[in-house]
Amino acid sequence: MTADGAVDAEVVVVGCGPVGLTLAIQLAQRGRSVVVVERWPEPYPLPRAVHFDHEVGRILQSCGLGDDLRAISEPAEIYEWRNADGLVLLRFGRIGAASSGWPESSMFCQPEFEALLAERAESLDGLEIRRGVAVSGLTQHDDGVDVQLEDGSAVGGRYVVGCDGANSTVRDLVGLGVVDLGFFYDWLIVDVILDEERVFDPINLQICDPVRPTTAVSGGPGRRRWEFMCLPEENIEDFDDEARAWELLEDWDVRPDNARLERHAVYTFQARYAEDWRAGRVFLAGDAAHQMPPFAGQGMCSGIRDAANLAWKLDLVLGGLADDALLDTYTTERLPSAKQAIDFSVGLGQVICVPDPEEAAARDAAMAADVTDAISEVPPFPGIESGIVAEDSPHHGSLFPQGFDQGRPFDDVHGVGWRLVTTDDPVDLDPALVEWFGSIGGLVVAAPTDAPDRDLVSWFVLHDVAWALERPDFALYGTATDAAGASALLDRLRGQLAAPEPSGAPA
Repeated sequence: MTADGAVDAEVVVVGCGPVGLTLAIQLAQRGRSVVVVERWPEPYPLPRAVHFDHEVGRILQSCGLGDDLRAISEPAEIYEWRNADGLVLLRFGRIGAASSGWPESSMFCQPEFEALLAERAESLDGLEIRRGVAVSGLTQHDDGVDVQLEDGSAVGGRYVVGCDGANSTVRDLVGLGVVDLGFFYDWLIVDVILDEERVFDPINLQICDPVRPTTAVSGGPGRRRWEFMCLPEENIEDFDDEARAWELLEDWDVRPDNARLERHAVYTFQARYAEDWRAGRVFLAGDAAHQMPPFAGQGMCSGIRDAANLAWKLDLVLGGLADDALLDTYTTERLPSAKQAIDFSVGLGQVICVPDPEEAAARDAAMAADVTDAISEVPPFPGIESGIVAEDSPHHGSLFPQGFDQGRPFDDVHGVGWRLVTTDDPVDLDPALVEWFGSIGGLVVAAPTDAPDRDLVSWFVLHDVAWALERPDFALYGTATDAAGASALLDRLRGQLAAPEPSGAPA
């Protein structure tokens, strides 16, 4: 609340990038009032992030983007690594949709993507975006936070979430420390629009060449991105130059007479994370909470996972359906996942960023020996080990598939929230627990059994269970083999959420 006691919104989101907008949309769709404040008066007009994975596609589908997002992105089914001589070192990906109902990887242009998010945000009641206002201070009270702005005004909220990037003002104001893993490499990022369409096979390629490690990937339909590593003996100031960018693109038959250079910029790839993502009523998400090299394409993806995790928890607490302690599980659940993504990205970078020819030759021989004609599966990130999950239940914390129902994506038919999905007869559930489950927006849903919509049924058969309790962020709370076990899961969840008694009520 502000000094005069006014509350502008239940949640104030600082930062209007993909993470901040996703969080704001997720909250507003649940009926929460949100104010987003952004220091820049206009959205950044040039490409930055270019990749999202299948899980993030599903989260964005739940934001109402679905078909529009598919229209501005293109699947990247294969990601191949080669050495300087064209020898394949690694080939991984997936043909067709992954378990979330989206391609394993999709490529996009961030300004187009942000425009979709902003349009969706502006269509929602209770969501306000204020651009051109920078945060200068934060004051926390027992029941809210004042956010002071540089223009002398203020905005008050019950909670504040800093989605304001790697140089987060919010993080600095609340004093949340950062662990730096000491991974630093400078790369020139070049975004290009080709005059004529070309076919790139594979669509995403990593050249592990000690002379110049290079990445060549889609930048979304009609666009390409090249990334060139700055070698140790090179001067970064000379490297960040348009003429230098064209010189490096020449080997790819990309020239001023057949392409337009949309952007060139040198980025220092880093690996950092905040040790805690909560300070009282203030939270961090996205790059404010973690940074990682781009080699796994998980920077923005990790931030959008943050938003999906935090949104439903804030909603339950603001609605009086869960205790504020539920919000402590945000860091508990998301920090291990972010650290794993950082470690994976750094590990890939340590393989790629090798300027020594002898070391590179040894790497090439070792990696090429394991290559077959088969496409390697993309390894899933580990699930949630502890937090709001039934830790002794099989498959807890793993990603629950989306599947289809009536020929449509399952989430589009049944909505997003707590879902108890079953191939069994739901009438045997404890009625009182079903009533409580409905109070938190939970639904009991029968898995479709009619061909060809048997994706979920196949999952149940494979995992030898009949009940799956799915969280709003698509992670499994737990599974059961019968209705008694499913009722026990609901009772356990009710105890974990532990909504406080109303004021004045007996303990």
